[in-house]
Amino acid sequence: MRRKVNYIREALTEPINIWSMVLFASSAAYMQSWIPLAAGLATEAIYLATVPAHSAYRRLVDRRERQKQLKATGEQREQIIKSFDPREREAVEYLRWMKQQIYSDYRKFSGMDAHSNPNFMKLESAWESFVDLLDMYRRRKNHLRSINRQAIQNQLQQVERQIGNADEYTRGVMEKNQNILGLRLRTYDDIERSVRRVEAELQSIENFFGLVRDQVVTMTSPEGLASIDFESLLSSIEVTRQVLEETAPVLSAIDSFQRDSATYAPPPPVAQRQ
Repeated sequence: MRRKVNYIREALTEPINIWSMVLFASSAAYMQSWIPLAAGLATEAIYLATVPAHSAYRRLVDRRERQKQLKATGEQREQIIKSFDPREREAVEYLRWMKQQIYSDYRKFSGMDAHSNPNFMKLESAWESFVDLLDMYRRRKNHLRSINRQAIQNQLQQVERQIGNADEYTRGVMEKNQNILGLRLRTYDDIERSVRRVEAELQSIENFFGLVRDQVVTMTSPEGLASIDFESLLSSIEVTRQVLEETAPVLSAIDSFQRDSATYAPPPPVAQRQ
């Protein structure tokens, strides 16, 4: 999430402002006079009243903030790549290599810099999405491997058989357990569907990179890339992201159920109450 920019604070921390204040303070100390200090305070007041509100300065700060966030996101993504297993890293690095080959071939066959073509910015976004989706895929895949769906199904059937004969003191716990098991089954199915979706999306991105490289190598002019539907790929990736986000509330609900179940205390038997 992008943080809200405080333009006044940004203006205060500008090097030119800091050194100006140091200069005024030094002048006041050297001259043993309050006049340079008063002049500095007046200048600072005018500076803070005008510069942070100026549209040109705000555009400069916004651009600087975007660059800072892009750098932080890139560093975070590289850390994620380092956490991948060798096979996953190989897939990421192969796609990175192919991306660089596409840029190199485009420059070789068109005589133009790849960054001058806006479609290649979309290619960069597709590579970043590949890394992000692969991270989501492996976490969900590992989660599915840690779950025995048949064991959950068997537990649910056992609870359903026993709940009708349970006494009033244990029925509440069993009903809560029944809800948790049912939710776990639904969540398992949701995650399994999302994993299949992400797996297909990852393959689509890999094949798309291959298509772009084929087109670049065989194109007769830079306009040859216009036939490739970059927007369709990015739209599909965005839909996949939304599918993954839909499973997050369900996982949170499971955690909530388990916490409630852990703190539930059934009433004591009648003999103890008496």
